[in-house]
Amino acid sequence: METPDEEHKPKTVAELVTWYGENMARGMERIRSLSPEQLTTNVDFFGAFNFPAAFYLGFLNNHSIHHRGQLATYLRPMGAKCPSIYGGSFDEPWQPVETSSAA
Repeated sequence: METPDEEHKPKTVAELVTWYGENMARGMERIRSLSPEQLTTNVDFFGAFNFPAAFYLGFLNNHSIHHRGQLATYLRPMGAKCPSIYGGSFDEPWQPVETSSAA
């Protein structure tokens, strides 16, 4: 995702959601278009890591989960409820999906 310059930065939550949605869709399309050779090519990360490109996709996913959790921890001290992000929370308990059992 490209970071917007000052002039194009989202100024409201709705604009931020739109920006994220558009850029995430564009990024996902770029990932889907990568060939197996591109995904298995090692990428040097500032001399700290040198892994196949696909490895960084998993790292990005886990890193995003980590930051989502960080942001969620700020909610309760601010007086908000903690949403059910990755399962239940105290405020939004996990609700199992009701399935019909075949007899």
